[in-house]
Amino acid sequence: MDRYQYLLLMAGCVAVTLPLEFLLGARVYRRPGLLVTALVPIVVVFSVWDLVGIRRDHWSYNAAYVTGLDLPGGMPIEELVFFVVVPICGLLTYEAVGRVLSVLRRRRRQGPTGA
Repeated sequence: MDRYQYLLLMAGCVAVTLPLEFLLGARVYRRPGLLVTALVPIVVVFSVWDLVGIRRDHWSYNAAYVTGLDLPGGMPIEELVFFVVVPICGLLTYEAVGRVLSVLRRRRRQGPTGA
């Protein structure tokens, strides 16, 4: 089970933030073009950075906590999943907070109800 800890953690991040799409209307998954546009630079820059760090022996990954499936250059597949999942979770949170604040601002402008 330890070999799947990294992937399970990423699945947990998605599971915790996924309801924001539906309950608070974050609209991240409903705009796939914008999502891909936001993700590509992040994935490219951090993958290159990671591969350089691996190549120069600046860091490595504990084999006990990764599946052993590596991308070319020695980057664990879990690291690529991280570079996709964490920004999506951040976008979901950002958009959900923005929606909630927008609703609160609208209510404040309308004034107290029943007055």
